[in-house]
Amino acid sequence: MGVEHAAAPAVGAPLRLLVADDQPIIRRGLALMLDAEPDIEVVGQATDGQQALELAHALRPDVVVMDLHMPRVSGVAATRLLSAQLPRVAVVVLTTFDDDELVFEAVRAGARAYLLKDAAEAEVLETVRAVHRGESRLSPAVARKVLEQFRALAQGWHGAAPAAAPAPAAHAPDALEEPLSDKEERILALLADGCSNKQIAEQVFLAEGTVKNYVSRIMEKLHARNRTELAVMATGRHG
Repeated sequence: MGVEHAAAPAVGAPLRLLVADDQPIIRRGLALMLDAEPDIEVVGQATDGQQALELAHALRPDVVVMDLHMPRVSGVAATRLLSAQLPRVAVVVLTTFDDDELVFEAVRAGARAYLLKDAAEAEVLETVRAVHRGESRLSPAVARKVLEQFRALAQGWHGAAPAAAPAPAAHAPDALEEPLSDKEERILALLADGCSNKQIAEQVFLAEGTVKNYVSRIMEKLHARNRTELAVMATGRHG
C-alpha cells in the first residue's frame, strides 16, 4: 500500500494518543518522541491491555499505539474490545513480532495499522497521523501475510486443501453477494493505494459521505469486518 508523506495537520486540536506497552523504556521513549510533535498530545501510558482499555474509556484518545504481548489482557484482545466498545479510537499495533497468525489476528481484531518496532521514527509518526485521518497502514510485507491468511481462509470455506487450487482473491469471488460495480472497483483500487475517503471523493467526484456509503457497501460484498481488512483485500485484487 502506498505511503503518503503528508505534513502534520496545521489546524485543529492536537491528536490525543495513548501508548500501551509493558516495557517501561520503550513505552516512555515512544511517549516522549510522540509528545514532542506539535500536533500530538500523549494523554496516557498503559502497562498492559487491561489498563489500556480502562484509560481509553477514561481519556477517549484518538489513537492507541498498542503492543501485542502484554500481561493480563493481550494487545490483540484489547484491540478487539476497543474496536467494539470505542470504534472511533484507531489502534496502531507496534510490536517486535511479525508472526503470520499474530498479524492476521491483530488485523481481524480491528487494528488500523501494524508496525514493527524497528520502524523509522518518520514512519511511526506518519502512520499515527494516517490512521487519525481514517486511513489504514500496512507495510507490503505485512499486507502480504494477511492476504495469504485470507486466501487460506477462503479456500477452507470452500473445502479445498490449501495447495489444491490457485490462490483466489482475498475472498473467493463466488463468496460475493453480487459483483462490484465499475465505480466500486475504482474506489477499491484507490483504497489499495492507501487513499482516505476524502482523497477518494476528490478523485471520483463524489461527496465524502457518498464515498463512505460506497465503502460500507463494498465491505458487505467482500465480507470485510473493518477498513483494514478491506484495504488488504483491495491490495490482493489491485496490487
